[in-house]
Amino acid sequence: MLRIYPIILEVLKKLQPVLRRIELKDKDLGRQLRRCSASVALNVAEGMYSRGRNRSARYHSALGSARETLACLEVAEAFGYLGALDEELNEQLKRVVGTLVKLVGAA
Repeated sequence: MLRIYPIILEVLKKLQPVLRRIELKDKDLGRQLRRCSASVALNVAEGMYSRGRNRSARYHSALGSARETLACLEVAEAFGYLGALDEELNEQLKRVVGTLVKLVGAA
């Protein structure tokens, strides 16, 4: 198992109250955030047990979804749905993105 996987699950747990606040203001953005954040975990999990090009493809998908998760949060902040993102959550998301960048670069 990748060491980043438990961090991804922790991020998903921490996102839940934020997600609920966003959904109160914008259901579409909330759904998008729910889908892309779940996609990070699902693609990493699938990639951990894949080989070759399939592994690389899953990690690429997870990376795109992780960056999309950050973008959803940035958009929610820009639209005034949220205040500044919790610094610890922001750092964990950036760590996930950084780890996936390294995994994709090594593939």
